[in-house]
Amino acid sequence: MTAPTVRFAPSPTGLIHIGNARTALLNALFALTRGGAFILRYDDTDLERSKREYADAIAEDLAWLGITPNRVERQSERIEAYEAAVAKLKAMGRLYPAWESPDELERRRRRQMARGLPPVYDRAALKLTPEEIAKFEAEGRRPHWRFKLEGRTVSWDDGVRGPQTVDTTSLSDPVLVRADGSFLYTLPSVVDDIDMGVTDVIRGEDHVTNTGVQIELFEALGGPVPRFAHHNLLATTTGEALSKRLGSLSIRSLREAGYEAMTVASIAVLIGSSEEVHAYPDLASLAPHAELAGMSRSTAKFDPHELDTINARLVHALAWEDARARLAALDADLGPAFWSAVRDNLAKLPDVVEWAGVVRDDGVAVRADGEAEFLAEALRLLPEEPWDETTWGTWTKAIQTATGRKGKALFLPLRLALTGRDHGPEMKRLLPVIGRRATSARLS
Repeated sequence: MTAPTVRFAPSPTGLIHIGNARTALLNALFALTRGGAFILRYDDTDLERSKREYADAIAEDLAWLGITPNRVERQSERIEAYEAAVAKLKAMGRLYPAWESPDELERRRRRQMARGLPPVYDRAALKLTPEEIAKFEAEGRRPHWRFKLEGRTVSWDDGVRGPQTVDTTSLSDPVLVRADGSFLYTLPSVVDDIDMGVTDVIRGEDHVTNTGVQIELFEALGGPVPRFAHHNLLATTTGEALSKRLGSLSIRSLREAGYEAMTVASIAVLIGSSEEVHAYPDLASLAPHAELAGMSRSTAKFDPHELDTINARLVHALAWEDARARLAALDADLGPAFWSAVRDNLAKLPDVVEWAGVVRDDGVAVRADGEAEFLAEALRLLPEEPWDETTWGTWTKAIQTATGRKGKALFLPLRLALTGRDHGPEMKRLLPVIGRRATSARLS
């Protein structure tokens, strides 16, 4: 097998979400494991809705996930190629003008359904006389252009779903060019796949039916037909489809919420596969687990709460050397002992800011009523430095002997006085990081 070329072709009309990231990652990992190329191709022929800021956001989100495209293409810059394909199809008699308005098509569709017939376009445009066409033109109508299907069984071996067939006699001839001259998705997509040498099209299962039409179009244009793989889609736990405008699950919002890129990438790829969902540290280690053939055909249910659980595991496994630059950016790099003390208590790395503040701030003490005498005794018994992880146990044992306290009555007032919190990292690790001077000040 020669090195593959794949593509991810988002419309820059909004932010991409975790479902879009699933498609992008499956393509990128497919290329990565096979020494292939990944093309980021913006489907931006809708000039009114496509925005440069969304294209920039998509590139930024992919980079955050670890995806670096080998090529970046914009369909808005390839109009001449699509016009050439249109001319070729017209000359072949495979692209024909149709003059119906949307309202007329909708009425016709309803009549067919009322008679128990499938709502397939009846090719009425091919039966028009020159006089009828002249009348439409005199009315100022402009035609849209339909691709004439051959009406046959189209087959392919799907990389996820196995052998597939689509009977194109059951489909309407698709519109490839609107009345205003703009192109619908199918034509630019196929022309680009041919011109860019795309060997494998990996996309959501909502495109399965489109594949029969597109294979006919590939063949009509004389291009090689790529291999197809249609993965299952992500839905919420209630079965609701993910929308590009579902802001809470956009890649940008997940990044801003403090989730790790590889938490998002691992969940996006592994949900709905035969693999256990586990956060891998980088794309290279995730790639071998992203086998298309192992993906389920059932809709993958995405529970946002899984992000927290898996993200926490990934943060807990981060070595200080790997986290150091990010800690410094948060003004929370207090050294490896601090990171070792607090990391197991973090759900997201930015949560570290709270504990950096606890370590730095002499004013965090919280005194429970009636504890002044107890804390004064604790201060009297405070060991001299140097301190290590045994100091907390030695100190609290001495306090217990002197006061008779144990359990919560012993430990909670100390934790509150030293951290201002009734929960948190193990005090045996945190105490040496706080240090004797700050501990003494907080007990006073």
